[in-house]
Amino acid sequence: MNVHDWIPATRARVLLALVLAATASSVAAQDAAKIRTGFDIAPVPLDLAGKNRALVGLGSYIVNAQGGCSDCHTDPNYAPGGDPFLGQPEQINVDGYLAGGRAFGPFISRNLTPNADGLPSGLTRDQFVFVLDTGADVKGRPPFVPSESNDLLQVMPWPVHRNMVLRDKRAIYEYLRAIPCIGSAQRCGG
Repeated sequence: MNVHDWIPATRARVLLALVLAATASSVAAQDAAKIRTGFDIAPVPLDLAGKNRALVGLGSYIVNAQGGCSDCHTDPNYAPGGDPFLGQPEQINVDGYLAGGRAFGPFISRNLTPNADGLPSGLTRDQFVFVLDTGADVKGRPPFVPSESNDLLQVMPWPVHRNMVLRDKRAIYEYLRAIPCIGSAQRCGG
């Protein structure tokens, strides 16, 4: 092999490296924008102590701008006078934000806020990801569908969420760890 044979291959490798670097830079910029937006749109104060700030911001973006989690897990969704569907300026119901309680026939949406131990919905991160991946009702609450031994969440869109990358699931969990607990004094440790 002479010098003229390897020059085109070297140029191709350099070009590929430049394209990959530019793509990585673009992805990092998009992530940074999502993180900033997540902090801007979080409707409640966030406790960032001991948490991964980037994951909290990204989680807020996923929960509040993409996932529509509040649509099912906040009841009612909007504060009085803050319903955008009625032409009012949007105001999320922060007193019930992600605290569950919305009825879907016999099914009631769960409280996703962290408990006194700081666990969203009382679940560890691994349990939370397991639920998103499988739909398994790890709390075993009736009604049991399709059966008590194979109880699956019926309203939660876990068949969609299981397709998310692990980082995004962890970001949702980290965000939920950062929001205020809503519930009884016993649940919230007060």
